[in-house]
Amino acid sequence: MNERCLDLEHFRHLLHALRQELLGLDATGEAAAQTVELDQTRVGRLSRMDALQAQAMSQASNRRRAETLRGVESALGRIERGDFGECQDCGEMINPRRLEFDPTVTLCINCAENQEA
Repeated sequence: MNERCLDLEHFRHLLHALRQELLGLDATGEAAAQTVELDQTRVGRLSRMDALQAQAMSQASNRRRAETLRGVESALGRIERGDFGECQDCGEMINPRRLEFDPTVTLCINCAENQEA
């Protein structure tokens, strides 16, 4: 299997769509991650705890979204350089079905499993 087997325009389109989705979610996620006001006269203790938990979950989501966005940008760069779909460890081509599931992956399934072991 070589690079020519991959429909790079298809993956470029997927990555651009994912980037737009992430950027759209970024605006709503920022508002939810704002500092929680701890004024006891305005909000009860349980409500503050709920707000703090929601804030922490939003901050974690924002971090995951930023990490995914970095992966999208990196994958777009690999398309431009001509090494998209190539495993960064062994140099073999990544299965197109794996790329279809997540076009930001950088490792073939064997190398990914080896890193997890």
